[in-house]
Amino acid sequence: MTPPPAKRTRKDALDNRERILTVAREALSESGSASLTAIARAAGVGIGTLYRHFPTREALVMELYRHDIQLLIDRAPALLDGHPPLDALRLWFAEVARYGQLKFGVAEVIHAATDGGHNDTYYQPFVQAIDLLLRAGAEAGELKPGVDPEDVLLQLSVLWRIDPAQGGDQRAARILALIVDGLRRPAA
Repeated sequence: MTPPPAKRTRKDALDNRERILTVAREALSESGSASLTAIARAAGVGIGTLYRHFPTREALVMELYRHDIQLLIDRAPALLDGHPPLDALRLWFAEVARYGQLKFGVAEVIHAATDGGHNDTYYQPFVQAIDLLLRAGAEAGELKPGVDPEDVLLQLSVLWRIDPAQGGDQRAARILALIVDGLRRPAA
């Protein structure tokens, strides 16, 4: 007996889900305490529709996390294809900083859901993306060779502690400049 074909999700349901994610990303980057009711209203859906897609606040936050972290992981090789390694690293760090604005308000939820990062399937791929950028920069003679990508991740983790409402963009840019300066190979 053949199982019935998988039920296809209706286009309007997919559209609703994407609108909810888009609105939630914006709302949570402004305030980690944004209510699910306000997110549903801004997305133009009822609260029941939001809960059908994301039964808990954690489910919504984790879906945003998975989506955004995968985009960052995929972005590293793409940036290297189109830019010199040091520029690619800077551009990638800037995207990580923008992501940090979302994570600022919900870092505790992500931390708890991934057991402090121990059960995070995105941890190693993210470290590998950093390593890819570092190795390309070292091979080009722009960055110090042999830098541990997990050390760089630890430095980047300060980005999720910067309150976007308190001059976050400018502070993140200054911190990223310090990190890049520390990674650069000294002039001969």
